[in-house]
Amino acid sequence: MGSSLPAASPVKVDRDALARASHAVREVVETVFRTVAEIRVACSTRLAAVAAEGRRPHSSDFASLRPHLHSRLQRGDLVSGLGFVAALDLLSDTAAWLEWWQGDATGRVTPLVLDLEGSHSSYADYTHWDWYAHPRDTGRRIVAGPYVDYLCSEEYSLTFSLPIAHDGRFAGVAAADVYLRHFEAAIVPSLRRLSAPARLVNSRGRVTASTDPHHLAGSLTKACDFASLSAGPLLPSVHNGLTLFPCEGTSLLLVTPAD
Repeated sequence: MGSSLPAASPVKVDRDALARASHAVREVVETVFRTVAEIRVACSTRLAAVAAEGRRPHSSDFASLRPHLHSRLQRGDLVSGLGFVAALDLLSDTAAWLEWWQGDATGRVTPLVLDLEGSHSSYADYTHWDWYAHPRDTGRRIVAGPYVDYLCSEEYSLTFSLPIAHDGRFAGVAAADVYLRHFEAAIVPSLRRLSAPARLVNSRGRVTASTDPHHLAGSLTKACDFASLSAGPLLPSVHNGLTLFPCEGTSLLLVTPAD
């Protein structure tokens, strides 16, 4: 007669270890947002200077950002793209504008050149993208993605963005792109210290980093309504056999098997 296999024992995950992993995630995220915040300050300063001259800003006014953008991208760390995306009709010479630069592994920095004429380009309306719409509509920052970035690199990417306000109105976003593969490489060492397979998911359940071979980066976790959970108080909790541990200030959740 055959014998049945013993039932699998639940894996116990140390909450202190989860807290340490959560802290490590926040450190990576905050490092990128510090760079984005520098761009926001530079943009706000430029907008204020233009306003003091009694005129509307022109796209050429943001050329002054380029030395800082170039220097930052040449460091060769997580950030692959960086810049300012103007609110529609902010500028006097064009309806839409991106002062956006990209770096590669060799240290070369190049501008993103897009046809933003609405009648000719599918890229003209960037206002529907989460990295733009969320800061505009909420006044809050966002880690958007992962998504395939057809606008810039055609790579799986995350975009970190902050709203820019000028004269009490939304003026655009300061933002940075991070390739998903680079972000995951920075996060996975912390996840590997946990006693169970773990994954980091966004508010839509999309995996941004993982040590679980059944849930790879870029895949979708459907076990929970992560959007609803992220909208409420982010507390450690158990849902559908999963332990959810918040990474405060990021809208990202660590997901492991429940104890």
